[in-house]
Amino acid sequence: MYESQGRYTEAEPLYLQALDLYKRLLGDNHPDVATSLNNLAALYRSQGRYTEAEPLYLEALDLTKRLLGDNHPDVAASLNNLAALYCYQGRYTEAEPLYLEALDLRKRLLGDNHPHVATSLNNLAALYESQGRYTEAEPLYREALDLRKRLLGDNHPDVATSLNNLAYLYESQGRYTEAEPLYLEAINIAIQALGENHPHTQTVYQNYLEMLSQLPEAELRQRFPDEVVEMLKPKPPHP
Repeated sequence: MYESQGRYTEAEPLYLQALDLYKRLLGDNHPDVATSLNNLAALYRSQGRYTEAEPLYLEALDLTKRLLGDNHPDVAASLNNLAALYCYQGRYTEAEPLYLEALDLRKRLLGDNHPHVATSLNNLAALYESQGRYTEAEPLYREALDLRKRLLGDNHPDVATSLNNLAYLYESQGRYTEAEPLYLEAINIAIQALGENHPHTQTVYQNYLEMLSQLPEAELRQRFPDEVVEMLKPKPPHP
């Protein structure tokens, strides 16, 4: 609860107490201890305390493998967590094999048609996009989008996320005519599913406005009222 509200200083002692309690009651080698390690690491990651998060993620991964074996969905989740941490730090070459291992593991354990597989596809695509490997990212984003639509329906928030991600990839390449309908579809889904003022809806909306600001002013004036065009024009820096 506290973490989701950004109240990290209140959340941290609770996570530390939970970890200590699990270790005392269950011993160091228990799945609930691994879960607590992951939770504390995620809290530190949210605060940008990456050097504190990494050993906890590594310990959780090692513990999960020892307790559950290498072929378990929780191992894939731990691999994914560690890879995400490395991505936040720009350690892409270390993150890639972890994401690939998590994707392979999820496909083998859960089958190709599972929401967690879509998540892994999306994560790997985001990694490639961060490295400018757009031609490798695009088919993965497309596969994740198709999978989410088939599994979750066309109007699910995760579908909006996938549409936004693919649109942003196109925008990064200057493919604005391909990006725009995806942004509009994502905004429509997000408003219906989450509401207009939800942070995810606002993120997609801001991405769309940022894309529009890249278009020639003459094109914008043909399509939008003057007040919209003025809003989209770059603001001069403060003196």
